[in-house]
Amino acid sequence: MLTSSGYSQRMYKALFFVIAAGVGIGLAIPSGKRAPAPSAPAPAKQAFSSEAPHDTVLERESNGHFYVHAKVNGELVRFVVDTGATKVALTTEDARRVGIQFDPGEFQYVGEGASGPVRGKLITIRQVDVDGKTVDDVGGVILEGSQLSLLGQSYLSRMGEVQMVGDTMVLK
Repeated sequence: MLTSSGYSQRMYKALFFVIAAGVGIGLAIPSGKRAPAPSAPAPAKQAFSSEAPHDTVLERESNGHFYVHAKVNGELVRFVVDTGATKVALTTEDARRVGIQFDPGEFQYVGEGASGPVRGKLITIRQVDVDGKTVDDVGGVILEGSQLSLLGQSYLSRMGEVQMVGDTMVLK
């Protein structure tokens, strides 16, 4: 029989396993090219309709991933869109650049990835905005050793709708 705290611990571990799996998958697939610097984003294509808000159309890159630039607390961050990640995950560099204060000494075990234990710090991101689709108070994590920031479900499930057809992803 599980107690309430035992159930919470198991749910907490499951949540971070999903985050870690998304990170592991993103890091395990080599792209063969370096990501462009955030200061030179490739703009998302926009399919405007007569209704507001508009759709944001992303094209799959040659490495199989979808990338998008988002404003995090007003600063531009390049993300891989990871529909399998539970939370928005920031690299330590991106977290510092957007003004999130942390001490790496605060990092703790947050899940299991393809290459083993994943360490980081749970955070709340004040604001994430992709092409005008703004969400406040987004659950996130700063990941130790990650080279990619991940746009996960804590944003995607609140901003509207995500559709994928072939090599196109549409954020509605």
